[in-house]
Amino acid sequence: MSSDGNKKQFWKRNAAKVPGSIQHVYGAQHPPFDPLLHANLIKAGNKPPPATPGKPKKATTFQEFESITSDAWDVGDDDDELLAMAAQNLNIEVVMETANKVIENHSKQQEKQRQDDTTELDRREDDTREEVAEDDEDNEEEEEEDRVEEGDATSPEVSFASQSSPYTDGRLVKSHSEAPIGSPKDAAGERAGLHRQRSLPHRPPVIPLVARMADQNTSGTPAMTEREASRLDKFKQLLAGPNTDLEELRKLSWSGIPRQVRPIAWKLLSGYLPANAERRESVLQRKRQEYFGFIQQYYDSRNEEHHQDTYRQIHIDIPRTNPLIPLFQQASVQEIFERILFIWAIRHPASGYVQGINDLVTPFFVVFVFEYIEEEVENFDVSSLEEEALRNIEADSFWCMSKLLDGIQDNYTFAQPGIQKKVKALEELVSRIDESVHRHMQHYEVEYLQFAFRWMNNLLMRELPLRCTIRLWDTYQAEPEGFSHFHLYVCAAFLVRWRKEILEERDFQGLMILLQNLPTMHWGNEEVSVLLAEAYRLKFAFADAPNHYKR
Repeated sequence: MSSDGNKKQFWKRNAAKVPGSIQHVYGAQHPPFDPLLHANLIKAGNKPPPATPGKPKKATTFQEFESITSDAWDVGDDDDELLAMAAQNLNIEVVMETANKVIENHSKQQEKQRQDDTTELDRREDDTREEVAEDDEDNEEEEEEDRVEEGDATSPEVSFASQSSPYTDGRLVKSHSEAPIGSPKDAAGERAGLHRQRSLPHRPPVIPLVARMADQNTSGTPAMTEREASRLDKFKQLLAGPNTDLEELRKLSWSGIPRQVRPIAWKLLSGYLPANAERRESVLQRKRQEYFGFIQQYYDSRNEEHHQDTYRQIHIDIPRTNPLIPLFQQASVQEIFERILFIWAIRHPASGYVQGINDLVTPFFVVFVFEYIEEEVENFDVSSLEEEALRNIEADSFWCMSKLLDGIQDNYTFAQPGIQKKVKALEELVSRIDESVHRHMQHYEVEYLQFAFRWMNNLLMRELPLRCTIRLWDTYQAEPEGFSHFHLYVCAAFLVRWRKEILEERDFQGLMILLQNLPTMHWGNEEVSVLLAEAYRLKFAFADAPNHYKR
C-alpha cells in the first residue's frame, strides 16, 4: 500500500474513535487549530489528508503490557554536578562535558544492571533444572514403591494409566477417560510455563502511576539514603529563613525536590507565595478567600446560555483526566476540577477553556494533597480530609495553575500560535541534532504537528506517567521560562531518545502509532534526570546560537 494510502487508512480509522464534534475535541471557546491543515499550508505541495487526525485510543493489550512492566530503580548520585549549574551562564565546554558524564554514567549503570540480571537468571535456571531432575527421580521412586505395594494383580489398563502421561496433572487416573480434556501440546505448554515461572526472578509489585516508592519517602518505604537526607536538610534550612533566597532555591530544585517540602517549594517557585516568611500566611488567606469569592460570583453562571458550551466541554473532559488513577475518578475531586477550570475560563476570555488545560491541574492537586497526608495518594479517599484542607488544596491548585498558564497562554488563544511556533522550532532543532531521524520522518511524510502538537499542548503529560511529570515540573519551575522555552529542548531530547525505535518503523502508520504510544510506563526519576541532562546540553548548545537552527 502506498504512503498516502497508509495515511488515509490511519486517520480514517482513528478519527472515528473520537466521539462528538471537532469542538468536542479541541474545546468550546474557539474553533480548533487543525495541525494537518496548517502543516500543509506551511509546506505547499503536500496533499492534505482527508480527515482531521483524532487521538488514537491506546490498545488494551499495550496498556496491560505496560501495567506489569517494572525495572530496578536506583536514583543516580552523579547528577548534582550538572544540575547545580542550571541557573549559571557557564562555559559551553564545561557544560557539555558534565552532561556527557551524566549520560555516560547512566549507560554504564544500565549495562551493569543487564549483566547482573543475566547472571542471576542463568544461576536460577541451573538451580531449577537441578530441582526438576531431583523431583523426577523422587517421583519415579515413589511410583515404583506404589507398584511394589500394590503387587502385580493390577489390571493392564490401570497400570498403563498410572504411568507418566502428558494428560495427567500429577494424580493417578484409572483410564484415559478420567484425564482432563486437552492435547499433549497444551500440557507441555503448561509445564514449560511452570518452568519459566520457577526460573525467573520474582517480579516486584506493579509500579503506581502517581509515585514509585523510590520517588517518594512515604511511610512503609525504605529509609532515605544519606544523600537524600542531606538534600532534604538543605531545603529545610533554606526555607526556614526569614527571607527565602529564590535563586538558591531554584538551584537546589533543578535536580528534584523532596516530597516533604515540594508543596511550599512549588508555591514559592511559581510566584504564588512571597519570599518573606512573615507575609506568607496572610497572602494564603487572602488568595484563598479571593478564589472562593470567584466561585460565589461566577460558578452559578455555568448554566447560562453563553457559558453552557464551556461548562459542558469541561464536564466531558474531567472524567478522562488520568482515567487509570482512582483518585481522579472520585466525584468530589471531579467537582473541584470543574470549579477550577470553569473559573479560569471565565477569567481568561481571550482563550477560554481548551482541551488539554484539564491535565495541567493534576500535578498541582497531587502535590498539595501530599501536604496533608503521608500515605500513597493513588487510592486515597479525599473525603477523609477535613473540609478546610480540601478548600485550601483547591484554591492553591487554581492559583498555581493560573501562574503557569500566564506564561504559555499563547498556546491556547485563537489558532494556538504558541504551539505552532514551538512545533516549527522543534522540527528545525531535530533536523540539526539528528538528521537521520528527521529525514526518516520526512521520507514517510510524518509531519511534526501530527504528534508534537500534543506534546506542546499537554506539556508531555500524555506521554509520561504522572510521577514523571511531577519530577519534570520540579525542574521546569526552577528553570527560567521552563514551561515555554526549556520545554522545547526537553521535547527534542525526548524524540531523539527513541531514535532506534523510530528508524525501525518503515511506514507512516507504524511511526504514528509508535509516537502516540511511547513505552514510558516504567519510567521514573532516573530516566527523567537523564532526559533533563540531555535537554540541558541542547539548550546551551542552541539557545544562545540561533544561527545553529539555520542551514
